[in-house]
Amino acid sequence: MTDTESRFGGRIALRGRSLRVVAAQGAIVNGIYQVLLITVGMLRGVVVAAFLTAEEYGVWGLLFITLTTLMFLKQFGVGDKFVQQGEDDQEAAFQKAFTFELISTAAFLVLIAVCLPLLALMYGQSEIVLPGLLMSLGLLISSFQSPLWIYFRRMDFVPQRVIQALDPVVGFVVTVALAVAGAGYWSLVAGVLAGAIAASSAAVIMSPYKLGLRFERRSVREYFAFSWPLVVAGGSTLVIAQGSVIATEARYGLAGVGAISLASTIVAYSDRVDSVVTSTIYPAICAVRDRTDLLYEAFIKSNRLSLIWGLPFGVGVSLFAADIVDFVLPANAGWASAEVLLQVFGISAALAHIGFNWGAFYLARGQTRPIAVWSSVTMVSFLLVPLPLLIFSGFTAFAFGIAVMSAVSLALRTYYLARIFEGYAFVRHAARAMLPTVPAVAVVIGLRLAESSDRTLGLAITEVVAYGIVAGIATLLIERRLLGEVVGYLRNRSAGPAPASV
Repeated sequence: MTDTESRFGGRIALRGRSLRVVAAQGAIVNGIYQVLLITVGMLRGVVVAAFLTAEEYGVWGLLFITLTTLMFLKQFGVGDKFVQQGEDDQEAAFQKAFTFELISTAAFLVLIAVCLPLLALMYGQSEIVLPGLLMSLGLLISSFQSPLWIYFRRMDFVPQRVIQALDPVVGFVVTVALAVAGAGYWSLVAGVLAGAIAASSAAVIMSPYKLGLRFERRSVREYFAFSWPLVVAGGSTLVIAQGSVIATEARYGLAGVGAISLASTIVAYSDRVDSVVTSTIYPAICAVRDRTDLLYEAFIKSNRLSLIWGLPFGVGVSLFAADIVDFVLPANAGWASAEVLLQVFGISAALAHIGFNWGAFYLARGQTRPIAVWSSVTMVSFLLVPLPLLIFSGFTAFAFGIAVMSAVSLALRTYYLARIFEGYAFVRHAARAMLPTVPAVAVVIGLRLAESSDRTLGLAITEVVAYGIVAGIATLLIERRLLGEVVGYLRNRSAGPAPASV
């Protein structure tokens, strides 16, 4: 990689290291760092659920799902495009990207102001309008975190992550304090705003470049060509999320929305861990986007590292779904319907990690249309299978419909991966990823078969610990070569890497 590293040494903070070492250290160190922060986010949702009824959590679920799914329409990939570009005047490039971000955010706020009352009328829940409008202000405030793109492009992760940490940490403290004080779902609203204000203020103060507005038609055209397929993808995600919420609220009420929100929150934890690894190496794969061999190595190894965590976690959520409902959530608060959702969502989330980061490699090559096709086909499968099952048969059928949709999504990801990587073998890649989880599941099933008394919290904890230990040992045995290579990079050794394999 010597020629490539020399070529991109001016845009990435190498500090005497190879690009491979920078990418590996960033992916692992930054990943571990972000796992802790993501854990705070998941704990916030679970801890607050202990102080709210399912109906109160359902109001938050309507707010959260409505605004976050609408946010997908705002995901124009401005930061991704800024990382990919190679203009000579980087301060000017940043200001053009920042201007486009503000314009898109302003347009999005108008969209929220129009859509939120309509959605509230559709749900029959007018109480979501005021907190929703207040939370939308947090999106405008968060636009001023754009200077973090500069650190991201340089792969200078420490200042980026320190500033980002303010959002979840401040949000967690404010949310939990207000929830304990009895503020209900308003505690979550206040936490979102407080976190956005804290992180945005720090980003502006620490920005390497001066914030300013710079509008150029050519740049707008470039960003639009890059972004419109991502908007289509965001719209597809919006249809899936809103379709689920509208149908659930109509059939089960707010308690049903609370159940589906909780299941989504827990399983999304593993997705966010995976996305941290992918987003961390994105500047590196942009740097080597003309080298298919290096892209393939980056894909296989980053995906294997993500699967080490994501697949056992998703399977574990499914395996211990009943225990989460029985021992974690408050009794007599309407959470029973969450069990089947956790079981099927967990398995679907586990399988979703196989090839999860495919889109980043198409983004790095500037090919965003396949992402639009994939998301649109996934949306159509949702409309044809899970949604009718939810409307006519209920949660259990809906959950298995989600599994069907996940299988369609996986098949299309595999197709696009085979187009960009001729050597990609899905079956071997998937089988290797699943191997460490098999003995862990077998141990838990064996323990359950041996149980002779009613299930207790102690038995559940014992099984969780056994599951984690066995999965960890199996992972060390199966992936010892990859993990050894990672350790070498963390120690800044420059020895040649092991060949990528599935």
